[in-house]
Amino acid sequence: MPTQVEQRGEMMMGGGLLMNHHHHHKAAVKRSSSSLKRLFSTAVLRNTFLCNSKKSRPKSPLDLVRQTTLLLSCLHSSSRYPSAHKHADKMAELEVLIREMKLILYGNGDSEPVAEACAQLTQQFFKENTLRLLIVCLPKLNLEARKDATQVVANLQRQPVNSRLIASDYLEFNLDLIDLLISGYEDPAMALHYGGMLRECIRHQIVARYVLKSVHMKKFFDYIQLPNFDVAADATATFKELMTRHKSTIAEFLAENYSWFFAEFNSKLLESANYITRRQAVKLLGNILLDRSNAAVMVRYVSSKDNLRILMNLLRETSKSIQLDAFHVFKLFVANLNKPSDIINILVANRSKLLRFFAGFRTDREDEAFEADKAQVIKEISLLEATASIGNSGDLRKLCY
Repeated sequence: MPTQVEQRGEMMMGGGLLMNHHHHHKAAVKRSSSSLKRLFSTAVLRNTFLCNSKKSRPKSPLDLVRQTTLLLSCLHSSSRYPSAHKHADKMAELEVLIREMKLILYGNGDSEPVAEACAQLTQQFFKENTLRLLIVCLPKLNLEARKDATQVVANLQRQPVNSRLIASDYLEFNLDLIDLLISGYEDPAMALHYGGMLRECIRHQIVARYVLKSVHMKKFFDYIQLPNFDVAADATATFKELMTRHKSTIAEFLAENYSWFFAEFNSKLLESANYITRRQAVKLLGNILLDRSNAAVMVRYVSSKDNLRILMNLLRETSKSIQLDAFHVFKLFVANLNKPSDIINILVANRSKLLRFFAGFRTDREDEAFEADKAQVIKEISLLEATASIGNSGDLRKLCY
């Protein structure tokens, strides 16, 4: 049994342990409290800035652009501001400025955009070279600021100043920015933002022509097949815009680049292992070939037996949508007034299979134009041997729409 001295000693030791534990606990609480204070302080600073910016007199479009340009310039010259505290503060300010520019261009729930304010903002934006800074600095912004910036850039492509789209004039002398936007498809974090900007820039014929004539065109066949579904879909949307918006430029491009373009289109898109890629590709092919601006390209395409084989294979797909879009291209081979002999031979050799297929080929809803085209195709294939020698194999123009 311990003596009174031993008991007092144990109590003192226990008290020391308790005091020591209490000391460590207080230190830990203090450290934790300090961290929370820092986090809270940053949040308060940001919210204070947001609140103050709302309460203060709204900045003019010119001031908005100038302040945005200044902050972007600082961000571009250095990846961060001198201190973490200042960096967070300035990034919050930049986010608000970009959002305010968006509100001027798009309006808010209560008011429509004011044309004069939009024109002032647009003119100053391109005058200050803000577009370049915003594109270059976009990866350094947070997600919400990137989304707002993408919408701002998209809107500015359509803003007239004195009846001119000055965005087109600016981009004509800054086409290297288009290179940067296209390269965004190689970065999943930036692809959708840069892709959205790129499609709006392609509204300008000068930009579309630049992309079509550049080495970037071949890259799109790979971007469309990227494993990231969202990025591949965005690249597909941009590719479609390039191949359908500016008719004369597209016709010129296809005439000059027919061989490599359709070799890539056939092998990488129409014959892709990916169902979605095949479906979108055959639909786009129909849009291209059935456009009257591309008549010469269409005649060349439907004179190839290799192209015919690809389309006949697409007719055998289990997907009804692929079959239907393939049919709208296949009918052009049949209706060609001057079919090469190898095209005729393939159609004749497969006549019974084709007629049997078309007899049961239906759409999900009534479509008089489709039924008329199908009847014409059946008639042409049925009479092909008898009429091939005199070249009367249908009127191509009747099947175009």
